[in-house]
Amino acid sequence: MPIASLKLLEDSIAYGKRFRYYKETDTTENRYSSKFKKDRLWYIMNFNDSGTLIHIEIIVRPLDIPSDALAAIENYLSNNFTTYRVKEIRQQYQTTETESLEKTLRNAFQNLLLPDLHYNFIIRGKKTNQKIDYEVLFDAEGRFKTISQRLPPNYDRILY
Repeated sequence: MPIASLKLLEDSIAYGKRFRYYKETDTTENRYSSKFKKDRLWYIMNFNDSGTLIHIEIIVRPLDIPSDALAAIENYLSNNFTTYRVKEIRQQYQTTETESLEKTLRNAFQNLLLPDLHYNFIIRGKKTNQKIDYEVLFDAEGRFKTISQRLPPNYDRILY
């Protein structure tokens, strides 16, 4: 793990449990993530190679999403996939140039429903004849942002 990311984790997370650290290798970049449990919620903090925070994710259930946004998301998924199964839903807080890092951390750890958050759906969907894992990103209103095919996990466990 980059030193800057470990320092941020040490300084900002009090009372966290079950910390796990991963290095994800993609075709274009390396990404480091820390997964932990805090206040009965599972958090994932993703960092780039230099240790800069990319985003914070919280694993949520469908009932945690506002009903209008969930209806729009389900409508998109049913229109674009023959069949699909939701494997995991993550509420995502992006870091931005205009917002301070402390504010992003505070918003994520208070689990606030803000207009600039995203929902990351990890699904197994069937478009043609085979089922493929996808990551589908939606905004807070349930509007489609991006879709990408998930590669098989290639994790290197850094610390256990």
